[in-house]
Amino acid sequence: MAAVIIIGTGFAGYTLAREFRKLDSDTPLILITSDDGRSYPKPMLSNALAKGKTADQIAMFDACKMASTLSAEIMTNVEVDGVDPQSQTVTLDNGKVIEYRQLVLAVGASPVKLGLDGDAANQVLSINNIVDYASFREKLADAGRVAIIGPGLIACEFANDLASTGVSVTIIGPNKFPMENLLPSPIAEQLKIKLEEIGVDWQLETSTISIDKSKESRVVITLENGVSINADIVISAVGLRANVSLAQAENLEINRGIVTDRTLQTSQENIYALGDCAEVSGHNLLFIAPILAGAKALAKTLVGDVTEVKYPAMPVAIKTPIYPLVVAPPAVGVDGEWLFETASSGFGLKGSFVDPSGNLQGFALSGDCVSEKQALAKELPALLN
Repeated sequence: MAAVIIIGTGFAGYTLAREFRKLDSDTPLILITSDDGRSYPKPMLSNALAKGKTADQIAMFDACKMASTLSAEIMTNVEVDGVDPQSQTVTLDNGKVIEYRQLVLAVGASPVKLGLDGDAANQVLSINNIVDYASFREKLADAGRVAIIGPGLIACEFANDLASTGVSVTIIGPNKFPMENLLPSPIAEQLKIKLEEIGVDWQLETSTISIDKSKESRVVITLENGVSINADIVISAVGLRANVSLAQAENLEINRGIVTDRTLQTSQENIYALGDCAEVSGHNLLFIAPILAGAKALAKTLVGDVTEVKYPAMPVAIKTPIYPLVVAPPAVGVDGEWLFETASSGFGLKGSFVDPSGNLQGFALSGDCVSEKQALAKELPALLN
């Protein structure tokens, strides 16, 4: 019997495997991964330091345990050389050829690479998986100063985590405020202030020119505004880009991610995409909630009950304990305006994005206002209904 094959053992791959096994305990299930196949909660990477967690402590199960739990074969440390949609086979870098009934690409996304000058530009870290985190923790053992390039969500989460343990943090970026593309400016400004209060330094409205070796620290970072920053570790947090190379090689339709329809099928029959690598009906959403919704729907489709995924409003909780945040941004192109209220306690803002008819189209909550998340989410239109 041909197998259901999932390429990738990140959150998307393992979540789908669990959902599939709830519905089908007999069909052979194979997961293929280029790493060691450990199962771990990826969102914890940006707040594990304050919790005192090492990489090994974050990992929940190894590949052997996951294989037993899922009644699956998990092939670790192996690359997929190619996919043949006509014969419905996958070829591995060790020459092995495996037939599939259905194939799921759950290959995730990778950090955007910075093109920086300087003899230490190759020392910049990206923390996108448990191996990256282990390397970061090792380097952090004798480091006191960390610079983060990119003032977005991940940068702010790491900054809060690092600063809470006494590490000196500088965030660098071209924006006026942190998370400027996600948060309305009054809330973004308050986040900036709250992080400053725990020692985070900001170098905004500027960009990094070069990173060079330094005698005073491991590196010196030169900025466009003329400022130089000494740091022991430099982290790049400028965003992620869907991993599409395998899909491109097989001539699948690509846009920001691997293009799929509402059933998560790609432009090729019996090949599906799930998670950070997928662009589902125009949505490339790099969060946990869309993966959970997609995995439940796709598992049904894989067992013959073709099901379209539905995305309800999915507010995102941001892990900045110094200033709690939840955001559900309005859809691109929706007309409206932001209205703000201060929390009755005085700590936090409630931002409501309201269209000309008075309907709530998005929100951003901070501080004590995050308690309104569930009630407000019920008022929002679904992303995919």
